[in-house]
Amino acid sequence: MSFDSGSPRRFHKRSMTGFTPTEIKAIDQSIPIKAREAWTKYSAREFTTTDQLEEQFINHVETTLARSMYNCDNLAAYQALSSSIRDKLILHWNKTQQMHTLREVKRIYYLSLEFLMGRALDNAMINLGTKELCSKSIDELGFNLEDVLDIEPDAGLGNGGLGRLAACFIDSMSTGNYPGWGYGLRYNYGIFSQKIVDGYQVEAPDYWLKYGNPWEIPRFEIQIPVDFYGYVSTITDAKTGKVKKQWQGGEQVLAVAYDFPVPGYNTRNVNNLRLWSSQPTREFDFQKFNEGDYDSSVAQQQRAESITAVLYPNDNFYQGKELRLKQQYFWVAASLHDIVRRFLKTKKKWSEFPDLVAIQLNDTHPTLAVVELQRILVDLEGLEWDAAWDIVTRTFGYTNHTVMQEALEKWPLDLFGNLLPRHLEIIYAINMNFLKMVAQKFPQDRDLPRNVSIIEESDPKNIRMANLAIIGSHKVNGVAELHSELIKTTIFKDFVKIYGAEKFTNVTNGITPRRWLKQANPELSDLIQAKLGSDEYLTNTIKLKELEKFISDPEFRRSWADIKFHNKQRLAKLIKKLTNIEVNPHNLFDVQVKRIHEYKRQQMNIFGVIYRYLQIKATPAAERAAKFYPRVSIIGGKAAPGYYAAKKIIKLVNSVAEVVNKDPEVGDLLKVVFIPDYNVSKAEIICPGSDISEHISTAGTEASGTSNMKFVLNGGLIIGTVDGANVEITREVGEDQIFLFGNLAEDVDELRQDHQIGKLELPESLSLAFDAIEKGTFGPYEEYQSLVEAIKYHGDYYLVSDDFESYLEAQNSVDKEFRDTENWTKKSIICVANMGFFSSDRCIQEYAENIWNVEPVLDQV
Repeated sequence: MSFDSGSPRRFHKRSMTGFTPTEIKAIDQSIPIKAREAWTKYSAREFTTTDQLEEQFINHVETTLARSMYNCDNLAAYQALSSSIRDKLILHWNKTQQMHTLREVKRIYYLSLEFLMGRALDNAMINLGTKELCSKSIDELGFNLEDVLDIEPDAGLGNGGLGRLAACFIDSMSTGNYPGWGYGLRYNYGIFSQKIVDGYQVEAPDYWLKYGNPWEIPRFEIQIPVDFYGYVSTITDAKTGKVKKQWQGGEQVLAVAYDFPVPGYNTRNVNNLRLWSSQPTREFDFQKFNEGDYDSSVAQQQRAESITAVLYPNDNFYQGKELRLKQQYFWVAASLHDIVRRFLKTKKKWSEFPDLVAIQLNDTHPTLAVVELQRILVDLEGLEWDAAWDIVTRTFGYTNHTVMQEALEKWPLDLFGNLLPRHLEIIYAINMNFLKMVAQKFPQDRDLPRNVSIIEESDPKNIRMANLAIIGSHKVNGVAELHSELIKTTIFKDFVKIYGAEKFTNVTNGITPRRWLKQANPELSDLIQAKLGSDEYLTNTIKLKELEKFISDPEFRRSWADIKFHNKQRLAKLIKKLTNIEVNPHNLFDVQVKRIHEYKRQQMNIFGVIYRYLQIKATPAAERAAKFYPRVSIIGGKAAPGYYAAKKIIKLVNSVAEVVNKDPEVGDLLKVVFIPDYNVSKAEIICPGSDISEHISTAGTEASGTSNMKFVLNGGLIIGTVDGANVEITREVGEDQIFLFGNLAEDVDELRQDHQIGKLELPESLSLAFDAIEKGTFGPYEEYQSLVEAIKYHGDYYLVSDDFESYLEAQNSVDKEFRDTENWTKKSIICVANMGFFSSDRCIQEYAENIWNVEPVLDQV
């Protein structure tokens, strides 16, 4: 490589990650002293005063946005402030990446189909320690910071806990000074924007990129071709004489990189989230246009761009399944190319690849990365199969997020082979070698090879992605103690027999306290900091334990209760804005917000609300206040577009709300609210405003959950089943601070078998709720018939009937205990004080030490 020393400033502003350490040193030596001094001055240009920030802000208004201060509205103020903060981040980002390259450190690459980042501006200001300065500057310029922050849309890069976990992990990697990159997709329209029309969920595009995204850095120079379809041929290498396979794709698209800098807290370390956008290799067919075939002239562009248009395209039909598989391969192929390109610049041997690269598969979505890396090493780099496979298995780790066999990802063999013919051949070879090993090790066990095979011998045949992920990884982890134990004894028990228990481990999920305490609950965060004397608890959450010393202090409890009330007022204001329903913040706020799914049992929640409504109506008016504490039942979440039952649950919730909220006999004793278009920024208001939150999945179905952690960290209590991380939360906060109910995981299979042979008895309370639905109290019964009959006549797979009475008893206990406001406040304090274990910082440290073998890089160049 030659260096153009005649234009050092232009050259030196390029990212240092594109060069080897030797090349970077050569570049530095080639730069004239004057140019080096200018570059140093440029790199040191960071605002530290209000005057400096205001100067940058105005500069962005006038040059980046081409506006003047006389027509600068809140949108322009958000864009200018974000650009100013981003400038500071990029300076730190450049130095971080340069340092990691110079030191040739091992990097972790986190592959997740979702990164539910939420709003970036507030988080960046907090992590950089500039929020107070920004607030003062914005105020002096005539704006209100809260109004400016409210302009930012949530990034449409995820849906549920999987994506929010990934976002917390990227934050914690940066905060912990671990060298890490996230890789995902840049969805143009997110999953969808949820509208509620006549009680029904209606999906609309999420135009989160409508005004651009000031936080992303387009890397138009990074365009990676990705192939689909085509055929595989056998060729002889002219140089080596070796016979090898060559895949000739039939369709090609380009993966264009967009970078999203992610800052750590109280550190100058800034890691990177790289998102891929799909673009055509040829945008416009001019010849077809001239011939009048206008639709065909842009067909290739539309076909290419559809790959990153929407998160989780509906896969209820063949084209939807194919598009989803295209998404996954497009993403992992571009990411692997990028990772390999970076490694090749080190000039190290391939055998050292796992010493510099750790790749974590967040669920099965990125499992094709295992096959793609094997293809790169064997087909493109010419390694022998066994040597390549050794590298692959030392590189990957796999995080499992489900204990339900039916939720494990599979792909029809014919669809897969048509789209990725060479990858299917590699999967067959991986499977053959694996099954040979199994047969040699367990010659008497004839069922074992069939159970663990990557190829499911069904009709039609399927590829089991979880099996492939396990075989291709050196470690497999669950995300809660109960979950990790269950996968070893149920869905993956055969793999434990083959590999031994040491391949399987646990890393209980966590959340970042910077987002979910300091940002979401600033008043509580300030009170905690005042009592503990510093903000150390934001990076060492175990310090929260010291709050227990102040429980007996009545002034502290009063301040704590006042903050909770303020947060409930804020939530009530949000509810009024979104639904036009007025709720009383003095009442108990009962919240269940998460992805709508039968196993999460929002249907049980609303059946319980119906029963409560009927009981209120059946109680004489003079006795109601003594028997029922006024309650607001709040439910929110999105249903997958093709998930019929989940959409019916949303309709039922809204129909019940319509009836209950207008009933003058009930009045303020019960309100029902469905919060539309639930997302991270709404969660930041909802979590601090809850009194009790519901985590009521059927035991043994929820891997972990992280919303339970967010609610408890914000001083709310839980009503929940003995499932997922509820088990560990109970251990930490104590049984007196949680309302547990329902059957245990070990009872579930037996109960389901009983139901299949007709042993199902509906409790009287549930029958009353069903009778009301069947009579049309909440609209035509046909609307909800499938929800009722799934329980009454179709086996009640999620055991609503078995747990309903226990659920109602737990709710009665909540009513009783909430009346004692002093004791409830004490419980709230105990909960927060004992949530230190559930930090994503602790998670990342466990991953780094036990799975990735990655160390923090503590100082800057």
